[in-house]
Amino acid sequence: MPTNMRIVAYKDDKFSAKVSGGEYEVMLNPESIKQGRSIQYNEEQPLDSNGPSQKYAKTPGETLSFELVIDCSGVVDSSRLDLPSEMKQLSNVVYDYNGDIHRPNFVTVSWGESLVFQGVLTSFDSSYTFFKPDGTAIRAKVSLAFTSYINPQLRAKEENKKSPDMTHHIQIVDGDSLPGISQNIYGSPYHYVQLAEFNGLNKFRQLQSGSQLTAPPLVPASGQE
Repeated sequence: MPTNMRIVAYKDDKFSAKVSGGEYEVMLNPESIKQGRSIQYNEEQPLDSNGPSQKYAKTPGETLSFELVIDCSGVVDSSRLDLPSEMKQLSNVVYDYNGDIHRPNFVTVSWGESLVFQGVLTSFDSSYTFFKPDGTAIRAKVSLAFTSYINPQLRAKEENKKSPDMTHHIQIVDGDSLPGISQNIYGSPYHYVQLAEFNGLNKFRQLQSGSQLTAPPLVPASGQE
């Protein structure tokens, strides 16, 4: 049985608390959907190179965009004939400021089993394409764009960054060792001496559980690229 796309509003960034009355079922499913992904780099100019070096910066959220046709002429659905009410409900779900959370809603866009997208609205454009003789609009085309949203705590767990080009702050637990931390951060156990020196530690000293260790960005040894 065919299903229509649904857009549901949530109060929280974990998408667990729905907004009362915060749901919109589209009248006509979109003809196409565009999903986008990108990666951002910082261009750096090494001293011994003539070209820029593409250094990873971050992976922004995915994007989702599509167009909806809201037709209140009675041809699509004889029970939905009020275009202003349709536009108001859609706006309430995806765009309007929610005073309870002091921001627009978080939303989930779903269509069958093929699409479940959690995010926030980034643009809402509408054009009116069909009118009654008295000028009352009865059909609109709405372009919506969203960007995905992941709760910051969940994002941190998913990314689990271990790049040697970043500074890391490690909470020491029982069993940790400088060579082991060096292996996890830098991909080699042999940078434990630099770790010890940076943190003012005797490299042979046992690490104290509960203390914090700072692992700075890896600096190549002199003469190495």
